[in-house]
Amino acid sequence: MVPGSVGETPEAIVRIARPIRGEQDLDQLVELLGHARLVLIGDASHGTHELYDLRGSLTRRLISRHGFAAVAIEGDWPDALRVDRYVRQHGDDQSPHDALAAFARFPAWMWRNGDVAAFLDWLHAWNSQRGAEQRVGFYGLDLYSQHASIRAVLSVLDEADPDAAWVARRRYGCFDHVGGDPERHGVRARLGLAAALEVEVVTQLIEMQRRHAARSGRMPNGDGWFHAMQNAHLIKDAEAYYRALFSGRGASWNLRDTHMADTVDLLAAHLAGRGRLARIVVWAHNAHVGDARATAMGARGELTLGQLMRERHPGEVALIGMTTHTGSVRCARGWDEPGVIERVRPSLPGSWEELFHDAGAPRFYVTATGLRRVVGERTERLHRGIGVVYRPESERHTHYDRARLADQFDLVIHVDTSHAVNTLAAAAPAPQPTGEQDLAQTFPPGL
Repeated sequence: MVPGSVGETPEAIVRIARPIRGEQDLDQLVELLGHARLVLIGDASHGTHELYDLRGSLTRRLISRHGFAAVAIEGDWPDALRVDRYVRQHGDDQSPHDALAAFARFPAWMWRNGDVAAFLDWLHAWNSQRGAEQRVGFYGLDLYSQHASIRAVLSVLDEADPDAAWVARRRYGCFDHVGGDPERHGVRARLGLAAALEVEVVTQLIEMQRRHAARSGRMPNGDGWFHAMQNAHLIKDAEAYYRALFSGRGASWNLRDTHMADTVDLLAAHLAGRGRLARIVVWAHNAHVGDARATAMGARGELTLGQLMRERHPGEVALIGMTTHTGSVRCARGWDEPGVIERVRPSLPGSWEELFHDAGAPRFYVTATGLRRVVGERTERLHRGIGVVYRPESERHTHYDRARLADQFDLVIHVDTSHAVNTLAAAAPAPQPTGEQDLAQTFPPGL
């Protein structure tokens, strides 16, 4: 079916749309997700208040009513770890504002905003009424913290296994010749100058486990060891990612989303109780949450976190997308430029966002089943995605792709007019050794 065919009309959307007017409507929406073990909640931009607020509201209900054990975000593991310590009543931070100070690099507003702080305030209070084993955690899925992760691994090993720490320093020392710049390391790897690093890091992971087992007679466990192992995995995957940057967008994108999927699965196993994998909520952009096979991304050979979760855990996953028609967004004009508030242009003709806007409701959701029923099978339209970078003047080229929305997501929430997030006061960045500033995310622009 093509756009404009029978059934694909605003009136048809009105018939299947379920309004979101208050708490009761959100309660009913969450009941549709109760069967899922993994709920991935997307957003149409990284700077929109209403979308962040709705995501927080849904997550509170999933935790309080359905026993979800963790929130995993499209953010770096070490930065999120500081927040995790705060919400689980550890560490020295006295407020969400303090805990979020770890998210100091561009784009700080993506997580250092009022909506995330409000959710963390709630989560801290929720956990304060529960024992340590029942507290809900907060984790990062991304892989841009290569050098912070190296420091974290070495810190653990210095205390637990000095011999392993010496070996790790020798192996991770291969980064010294590029001054701590992963991008330069990627260039050298492409020239064959660092080809052995991945084998070295994998060997280090195996030896870390083997040494502990030899001393204690059992495999290591506990949060401290889990964090060390995850940081070590991250170092390996980040090195492969930075090398892949110079092979084209698809290779690096796929490595990144595969790393995020692997991290979700590792978390689910680590937090498992009574023989059951933990239930986890994921916060990420629509471009990661949606199933790439229903988009132009899939046609280009790219995969996504949502696709991988569906393939690995059939029947256990719910993918939620969000759309908006117009309003404002906090964004940057280019990577690593100052954040500004930009007007979001009305959605383009022929887009899903325009179809939802024409339905006339300010805020509603549709299920994939209902959407498929009224628009037909395999219907494609344009679908907008704004990351941290927004370029309205080239919007069709830089922010739209074709997608079969009913296959990309299980449920879609539409907010017709939305507004920019409010940022928290800027925090001074944590001091870092010279040359160890991690490379910011590069592909795709703004996601």
